[in-house]
Formats: sequence, C-alpha cells, structure tokens
Amino acid sequence: MEPLPELYAIFQGEVATVTEYGAFIKIPGCRRQGLVHRTHMSSCRVDKPSEIVDVGDKVWVKLIGKEMKDDKLKLSLSMKVVNQGTGKDLDPNNVSLDQDERKKRTFRDYTSQKITLEAVLNTVCKKCGCKGHFAKECFVQPGGTKYSLIPEEEEEEVTAAGREKPNVADDSSKKRKK
Repeated sequence: MEPLPELYAIFQGEVATVTEYGAFIKIPGCRRQGLVHRTHMSSCRVDKPSEIVDVGDKVWVKLIGKEMKDDKLKLSLSMKVVNQGTGKDLDPNNVSLDQDERKKRTFRDYTSQKITLEAVLNTVCKKCGCKGHFAKECFVQPGGTKYSLIPEEEEEEVTAAGREKPNVADDSSKKRKK
C-alpha cells in the first residue's frame, strides 16, 4: 500500500488532467491522483476549470477528504484554502471547509410539501367588505376587483342544496354608504 498524505496535509502537486467539473492532481510520492472540484479551485465562482489551470501546472493543494467508494479510494483536494504563491494554509482550523459541509447538509427540498391555511381571521375588511383580512392588508384598488377567501366545501354544499348564501358584495355596498 502506498503512503498517502494525512488528512488536511498541504503539498504541491502537478495537474494531470482538466475536466469540466475540476482537475485531477498527481500526489507526490505515490501513483494516486486527487480531484480538485471546481468549487474548491477558488473562492470566486469557477465555470471552466481550464481557465484556472492547465495540464502540467504545479499547484498547492490541501487534502480535505478521503472516501472509499466501490473499493476505490477517492481523494478530495482544495486549492482555495492554500496560498498558491507560498503554500501557506489559509484555513488552518478548517473553518471554511466545515461551513461548506454544513451548507451541503442543511439544504432541503420543500417543493413537494403543500401549504395549508391553518387559521382565518374572523374579520371583515372595511375597504372591500371581504372576510379574512384587515383593511391595511387589502390590495383592492378603488373600483377594482374584490377578492375573498375560497368557500369551504361545507358552504358549497349548503348553497348547492338550495339555501341562499348572503352576498358579500351587497354587504360591502351597504357599509360603504354608511
């Protein structure tokens, strides 16, 4: 087994290949290569890694991850936490690396969850006469369209059964005349 650098070790490697998602760096002292993903090339956004590095370039990298996947050891490297001129560690306590990991873990997709209205204000707007909001929250323009809450299923069944539902527009016109 080849000797690998320790986690968070800094070394100078040579760019072996450049892809659209990053660059593979040869690790000195062994035959292995590690990936510098384009998000770890610079503190600025990198769209094309080929604009940052070329094959054969010497770059300073920090080993930020070792992962066994499908019986292969994958090594993750970072250039943005190392000064490319001197090789000095710009993140000695690995704070920015921890922050990057937290950002990845805390993302949740809420698009599939339905939004339900839990409570309705038991008020009538003085501006438009509709139920469920205050006049300061009303978005009706003078003489414009009036909006009200969608009636509950029970209310729809009652109107379908033949009972007459009070007209909200009539109530509002009475209130405006006052």
